[in-house]
Amino acid sequence: MAPRPYWKGYLKLSLVSCAVALYATTSSSGRIAFHWLNRQSGNRLRQQMIDPGSGEAVEPDERVRGYALSKTEYLTVEEEELDAIEIESSHTIDIESFVRREEIDPVYFDNAYYLAPDDKVAEEAYTVIREAMAEEGVAGLGRAVIARRERLMVLEPRGKGMLATALHYASEVRSEAVFDGIADTAVPGEMLDLAKHIIRGKMGRFDISKFTDRYEDALVEMIRAKQAGRPVEAVKPRQPSNVINLMDALRKSIAADKQTDRNAGVGAGREAASAQPKRLPPAPERKRQAAAARPEPKRTEGGSGKPSKTSGAKAKPARKAAR
Repeated sequence: MAPRPYWKGYLKLSLVSCAVALYATTSSSGRIAFHWLNRQSGNRLRQQMIDPGSGEAVEPDERVRGYALSKTEYLTVEEEELDAIEIESSHTIDIESFVRREEIDPVYFDNAYYLAPDDKVAEEAYTVIREAMAEEGVAGLGRAVIARRERLMVLEPRGKGMLATALHYASEVRSEAVFDGIADTAVPGEMLDLAKHIIRGKMGRFDISKFTDRYEDALVEMIRAKQAGRPVEAVKPRQPSNVINLMDALRKSIAADKQTDRNAGVGAGREAASAQPKRLPPAPERKRQAAAARPEPKRTEGGSGKPSKTSGAKAKPARKAAR
């Protein structure tokens, strides 16, 4: 099933424009979801808005939005009045300027969207804008009204398409005052070297497929256990605490990482050895091994060395056996 566009409008760069659509980059449909039930009847509950004066539920067609002028006084606003508010960015993302992507502080990043052409006619202009940004190594800044809010968007090439990421405004981002209480601590060189050694040992390439939602996995396991009538095991992980001896903790961390690497190396070696096909020995060696594996002929109780009558086939002369 094709995804539904979150927003439709036009992408504009100076006098060049094309029809585009925004699509959500993520989906939560696969997540575990719970509903509120009546514990006694098992029926699913419905949420209702209750008028505290009458104690009765208010149906959707009887509800109206209100702006609080005071704790007891509200200014009512109709849906039609909100829909009537339109500005240029309600239907058009006008690229106002270009910046280097790395100049944008990640603290401003919010939701991301795929920005794609909305029809075949739009593809040529869309491609020109995308390729020009890619050649210049820049990202575009524009604005779009989404869910009755004008969002600042950063647009950047992504393969054959573009990624549009909504940004928070400066007024929405809190100050870094939470860092003010951190003391200016001088870090000993040896401690810093040990910490950097640990970092280098854990370095790798970013691969999102290596990470899964472990809490979601635990939920699935709990639900499966309840379905099967098995007891749900509550395993609490050990909680870390503040380090008392930092130097000792750093050294133990390095030792633990080395042991993990050694264990991984032994396991990998065993797997590699078991995966290799066994080679057969040369033909003369195979004959020698086969002859050594043959059972010796049974002897008589008297020890004469002659085969017993129940020993099977007669022994051939040595001259013929040597052929």
